Amino acid sequence: MSDPATLHDTAHAVPPPPLTQDVSTVKLVFTLVFAGVIAGVLLVFAFHATLPAIEAHKAEVLRAAIGEVLKGPARYETLYVLPEGISATLPSGAREKDFEKVFYGFDAQDTPIGFALVAMGPGFQDQIKLIFGFDPRAGRLLGIKVLESKETPGLGDKIEKDASFRTQFEGIAAPLLGVKKGEKSAENEIEMITGATISSRAVVRNLNQAVTRLQPLLLAYLDAQAKVGTTQEESNPKATASTPNRVVPVDADLRSAAP
Repeated sequence: MSDPATLHDTAHAVPPPPLTQDVSTVKLVFTLVFAGVIAGVLLVFAFHATLPAIEAHKAEVLRAAIGEVLKGPARYETLYVLPEGISATLPSGAREKDFEKVFYGFDAQDTPIGFALVAMGPGFQDQIKLIFGFDPRAGRLLGIKVLESKETPGLGDKIEKDASFRTQFEGIAAPLLGVKKGEKSAENEIEMITGATISSRAVVRNLNQAVTRLQPLLLAYLDAQAKVGTTQEESNPKATASTPNRVVPVDADLRSAAP
């Protein structure tokens, strides 16, 4: 039998407040949402605050890479790949960032060296972004440099760290052909890196695709420039061709640093 005193105490026990848990949950959700909004605002502010510095750094890295693959040009011109071909100017109202660029290099005597072109495509881990010097009339590469890569450290990243792999591309004729190490028998063959065959072949493939796509456009641009120069000389022998826009001088230290 139950103790009457116990029944009395139980009947008069005060139940816990029914809304305590609900109120705490609402407060927690509100706090998390508020914190998330504040964090988002701070991230956006930090991004916009650091964007100019990030863009300036990228531009400097690109400028140095152009100097490297063109073997120390005195200057280079920025050209644009338009649907109708290569152009020194953009269409009216067009945004520069929406168009692919190529870079036309000249030596100290203002003699053309070649073009610096960007090639990008899938590697083993992620996209590989390259820049390479190219002479479209000779069909030869002048050199390459990896701009962006997330290939496996110690293996795939040798495409940018192994100098013996990169130097194979200097002066080689396109199209390129990847072969196993020690099996090179033709001038246009590139020996793959042992343990990083997929990454090595990705570099060769991306370069070949860029050459196939851009070489005809570059040749057409050079032919058009030659015709313009001939016409100007015939009409006025003393006239000089106007300098295209976006002419960028290359610092002496960058020229001397180029291998």
